[in-house]
Amino acid sequence: MPIGALPLALLLAASGLSRVRAHGEIRWGGDLQGGEPYVFRDPRDPDKLVGFEVDLVRALAAKLGVRERFFQNDWSNLVPSLERGDFDIIVNGLEDTPALRGRILLSRPYFDFTEQLVVRRGSKLRTLDALRGHRVGTLASSLAHQILRSKRAIEVVLYGGQEEPYRDLQLERTDAVLLDSVIAQRYGLTKPDLELADADVARGSYVIGLRKGDSDLRDALNAALAKLDADGELRRIYTRWHLPEVPNTTPSIQVTTPPQATFDRAQVMLFLVGAAVTLSISLLSMALAVPLGLILALARLYGRAPVRWLAHAYIELFRGTPVLLQLFILYYGMAPIVHLSALEAAILGLALNYGAYEAEVHRAALLAVPAGQSEAAAALGLSRWQSLRLVLLPQALRTALPAMTNDLIALLKDSSLVSVITVVELTKQMTITAVDVRSWALPGALCATLYFAMSYPLARLAARLEARLEAAGEEPVVAPAT
Repeated sequence: MPIGALPLALLLAASGLSRVRAHGEIRWGGDLQGGEPYVFRDPRDPDKLVGFEVDLVRALAAKLGVRERFFQNDWSNLVPSLERGDFDIIVNGLEDTPALRGRILLSRPYFDFTEQLVVRRGSKLRTLDALRGHRVGTLASSLAHQILRSKRAIEVVLYGGQEEPYRDLQLERTDAVLLDSVIAQRYGLTKPDLELADADVARGSYVIGLRKGDSDLRDALNAALAKLDADGELRRIYTRWHLPEVPNTTPSIQVTTPPQATFDRAQVMLFLVGAAVTLSISLLSMALAVPLGLILALARLYGRAPVRWLAHAYIELFRGTPVLLQLFILYYGMAPIVHLSALEAAILGLALNYGAYEAEVHRAALLAVPAGQSEAAAALGLSRWQSLRLVLLPQALRTALPAMTNDLIALLKDSSLVSVITVVELTKQMTITAVDVRSWALPGALCATLYFAMSYPLARLAARLEARLEAAGEEPVVAPAT
């Protein structure tokens, strides 16, 4: 019977192996942002995926007698996506940890690695104990993250990609990076100003993740892995991709199983800190965006031709490109020229972006002032600057105020994007806690509640301002000369 004819309920109720064979393919999730050598686009043919995990899954699919199909997914959300049925397995540098074993099924290891500590060349900070009181970068929700959290005196800086931690280490924003040996060898130790401080801090294994209940599929994959290992195919894959081998020594740290995290008062306090960071970034960014927008609006309306053109170009550039891209360029791309901290870059990046939107708000408000007001001001002998300051701007700002308040609400939510440059604000804290407590329901509900608590008063303020503006009408600030 063709797969399209199978009832949906039957497919959902089928065991993992039966479901895969019914589909004729095994669907696997990963994140292309992880890059080389895991899974990435072939530079010679961007339509083709390559990597040692691509080779591994294809070999496993061949053993099962099915095709393989890749599903792109953010790495930090691979487990929730697996649980909701977006794909059958996770194959993307998934690390074997007790916390993960309590949530999903894991296969036998398919690759062993060491956690490696990388520092700037010549640094005297050679161990984790020596890094107490210092900033150490790693990937969120990784085994290295778990190790660093057990060292409470270390300030942990979290990243979403593999290149960024070593980039910040070069720029002296952090003092060390702890990550898997595969990542360290590819992204850290290729930089001449970085060196290996400890090659064997701890050890771990990459495994395949499966949904609870798919034990038959796990057993089939384990058998296929054992066959690939016995045939030497696994070794050939790793040799082809130049993967580092685990040394025959004892690691300096034995990873211990941490206690199961609970959503308690301590977690709530972390959320409140994240909310305070979100609110601070939003208010400070808006405080910069409003005057910037006003300057741009005045330049477009009253400036000379080159000034008008530059203001227009700025507005279109910042409105026409994603704020996420602007944050990356400001924090990473401009780092050799302007060395900003993550918090400074977050505030400035959002301010520069929202300044473009505020410019259009101010420009529309100025154009909404009746022309007779400018004529009356000129008749009274006021200069252009006096006319703007005493007559036009007070009326325009009153008109623009509700829109500015709405923009502040939007900025409050857009501030969640700054987590990409290592700022732990409210949304980032929610994702970290969700992984820790293995649940998205309560952390998500609290996060939404705090956002609502911050934005609702602003929404009510905007409504009241609009009502007052409508009630006040358009009373002239100056009367025409008689």
